[in-house]
Amino acid sequence: MPRVSKEQAERNRKTIESTAAMLFRERGINGVSVADLMSAAGLTHGGFYGHFSSKDELAATACSLAFEQSVQRWAARIEKQPDDGAARSALIDGYLSARNLKDIGNACPAMTMAADVAREAADKPVRAAYAAGVADLIEVLASVAPSDDPAQRRQQALVQFSTMVGAMSLARAMQDEQLAGDILAACRTALLDKAGSPASR
Repeated sequence: MPRVSKEQAERNRKTIESTAAMLFRERGINGVSVADLMSAAGLTHGGFYGHFSSKDELAATACSLAFEQSVQRWAARIEKQPDDGAARSALIDGYLSARNLKDIGNACPAMTMAADVAREAADKPVRAAYAAGVADLIEVLASVAPSDDPAQRRQQALVQFSTMVGAMSLARAMQDEQLAGDILAACRTALLDKAGSPASR
């Protein structure tokens, strides 16, 4: 059997990482086996350990990638807005939207991976990756907060982000679509009102 080129090996690794980032958000870290993951990536099960020493290592890598994707999306959304107020509204509206409610595989890992990460041992690498990712998103949100004081901007971002993640987590758990929508709408209105932005669009 011919050896895989270095370039192909790198492409395979990136495919595994991106597939894991999506599946871990959809099914949870412990809801996806290595065999499931490699099958979804279109690769053989045995090839996994040529790229990663363990599933724990991949979980941390995939978690970091998922947060990087979220940071990039947020940065792109901010760039399209004329000022910080509009950027903040765009981030909150986008996060607490019906579309985001259904797009689990591409959703914010702070929400989709929270329960799984909380159950992991303190020394598991995914814990550090998750904490770093949350800090990055809070920093982005703080960059458009309505205050000149850095400490106050961070405080506002912490409250806003925690509300956004909590609201989306509750809405996702609801069988009642009306109640799910009401939760998102109520939190969106409250956050935008507190930020001094228009509560409706």
